[in-house]
Amino acid sequence: MSLPSETSATDVAADTGRAGIILAGGRSERFPTIDKALAPLDGQPLIRHVAGNLAPVVDDLLVNCRRDQRDAFADALDDFEPTFAIDPVPDRGPLVGLRTALAETTATYAAVIPCDMPSLPAAFIEYLLSRAENRTGAVPRVDGRVQPVPAALHVRAATAACEEAREQHADRLDELLPLLDPFVVPERVVRAHVDPDAFANINTHEDLAAARGHGPRADQ
Repeated sequence: MSLPSETSATDVAADTGRAGIILAGGRSERFPTIDKALAPLDGQPLIRHVAGNLAPVVDDLLVNCRRDQRDAFADALDDFEPTFAIDPVPDRGPLVGLRTALAETTATYAAVIPCDMPSLPAAFIEYLLSRAENRTGAVPRVDGRVQPVPAALHVRAATAACEEAREQHADRLDELLPLLDPFVVPERVVRAHVDPDAFANINTHEDLAAARGHGPRADQ
């Protein structure tokens, strides 16, 4: 997929605005006692770790979530001053959440990370954004698979791909990739930049226990 046809050479030259999008609208069914995004890791909620990793490399921060999550997330991120992209209809999945967030930004590019990936260092997010320049986006290959997140996306191209996915009744983030055709960072390059453990999702209390004390290395 190429950049949208209305993007002129002048527009491409001006591609500098960056948003950070945190996808946090899920129901956290394997965290029955707490919203997963608020589960504590090394003294801070998971969502705050993700925001802290995004903030140094983006201009604005957006959080996609349900309306009932907003106040608790605002408290957890009080000094980040994020914009909240509220799902108009909850529980439609992360692809719909991404489309909701993309509609709320005027940035040219967006770095997209789920709320349960707290160890991805800012330096790698910056690298993804740099590889996305003048492309529809960039995603990593990890453990032999192309990963839909983390991702750096050209906002207009991704919005068009989300609309195409909606028309095809697709509801998973990985179904967006063939429509968007982003640059895929080879696994050997990914491993040169970051430990593969940084891509681990916190899906259960056991995952959280294993992750405690294991944030990104200082040299990343």
